[in-house]
Amino acid sequence: MLSNRRIQELELVMEFEKVEECFKEVSSWIENVGRKRLKEMINLDDSLEMLLQAQKQFREFDLVASEYCRRGQEALKKMDRWEDFTSVDVRSCRVKLQTYRDQLEEFCTQLDESRHRICETVRLYEFFDKVR
Repeated sequence: MLSNRRIQELELVMEFEKVEECFKEVSSWIENVGRKRLKEMINLDDSLEMLLQAQKQFREFDLVASEYCRRGQEALKKMDRWEDFTSVDVRSCRVKLQTYRDQLEEFCTQLDESRHRICETVRLYEFFDKVR
């Protein structure tokens, strides 16, 4: 039984190495593209026309960002069964996995917040535009 468990742990480590490539790609995109684009969306323009343009650009970015979030989440799901293993090899992979999970969750939350903020700002500007 101990031998079988060790073999399973080694198989998980090898599987992690395969999935880690996906994590690295997603993580790199988040750091090099995603976060920068979200920062650009913080300061929204004062006119409805410019705001609608920013919303359109955000929607295009959102499609790509959501795909990276989805890919990262799928990769994390593949690693869900790690909780039962405690060897040193698996533990070090779990630490990396948690780092990827935290980064992905933070980015996806920021993406959702930006999506909501832009949508609400557009609605508010459209309301004030109608009132005038």
